[in-house]
Amino acid sequence: MLHLNASEIGIDQGSAMLFQDFKHDGVMWTGEGPRAIRYEVRFSRPFRAVPAVTVGMSLWDIDHGTNARADIRAEAITREGFHIVFNTWGDTRVARIRADWMAIGALPNPDDWEVS
Repeated sequence: MLHLNASEIGIDQGSAMLFQDFKHDGVMWTGEGPRAIRYEVRFSRPFRAVPAVTVGMSLWDIDHGTNARADIRAEAITREGFHIVFNTWGDTRVARIRADWMAIGALPNPDDWEVS
């Protein structure tokens, strides 16, 4: 559980078009088997500590003739950013995916100072 002081709470959010493989016959649209894409997100400013991050698909365009198989998650979360990872497998044909994300965590206090 992430416990935050109300005066320190920071929320950053965004939306990212991860890919549009139907436009150029990319691997998500034409390939088979396990496929993955990583998309790097940088926060608008660093958090004090690693924040809690959620990711969800806000647009998914998948071929109706195959099974819809999708996994989306946040990985490599740091104070400065994270990666959105999208996976599919089998014969699934994915034309495009847009992901929305939100990070919630403590922000640095301007009165804080660091000792090296």
